[in-house]
Amino acid sequence: MSGFIVIVPARAASTRLPGKMLADIGGLPMVVRTARQASRSAASQVYIATDDSHIADVVSQHGYTPLLTRADHPSGTDRLAEVATRLALPDDQVIVNVQGDEPMIEPDIINRTAEDLQAHSAAAISTCAYPLADQQDFFNPNIVKVVCSSEQYALYFSRAPIPWARNHFASNAARSAGEPSAFPTGFPALHHIGLYAYRSGFLKIFPSLSQGALETFESLEQLRALEHGFRIHVLVTASAPMPGVDTQEDLERVRDFYRNSA
Repeated sequence: MSGFIVIVPARAASTRLPGKMLADIGGLPMVVRTARQASRSAASQVYIATDDSHIADVVSQHGYTPLLTRADHPSGTDRLAEVATRLALPDDQVIVNVQGDEPMIEPDIINRTAEDLQAHSAAAISTCAYPLADQQDFFNPNIVKVVCSSEQYALYFSRAPIPWARNHFASNAARSAGEPSAFPTGFPALHHIGLYAYRSGFLKIFPSLSQGALETFESLEQLRALEHGFRIHVLVTASAPMPGVDTQEDLERVRDFYRNSA
């Protein structure tokens, strides 16, 4: 596999869990835990892209390379685009975006996502998904779904339940009662994983792409790429990855994991 790099966006502001990037997990800040996991992948370099000088100082003290970025980026992808431009990366450089709140991310999934983009020259982006197991998750708007072509290129991402098994759901009384039940055999419902690999050339033009109606209404930035005709390949994994940290409950669960594995 040719070289790829990892960029970890680490925005200071967090409405659901303030200060989470520097939250202590087993004696290390969360963003440092995430950088450690990324460093165990085959990446040739790991950068921390942050809008906060304190975060930059902390990661530097732990031996990682911080890059201070503007504070007004509307998305993590825009933050990566600034880094790709500032580093003058070649257009074919593969960059994996690992969110700073993923302290348990497996190095293997980082490698596989980079490899997937390198193997599909028609794609500007690669991302991941895994099969949905029950209908409660399928109907949960906080879980993003993706539908794919026969070659595993993304056709659409949505918070809505897609695809729609018309006959199954029309006759399924359990759905109206909010109870989980089995999907029909072979139903291709996929839970999107928010891990992305990009080509640097795409990242450099991403901020110039206008937001379309789909991105605006769904609040899913990857739809901007699809709306402008860029292709996204989807790596389907057998199971869910280790979860990230969005809430205090998530943080305590991760702390317990590290405490019990010490």
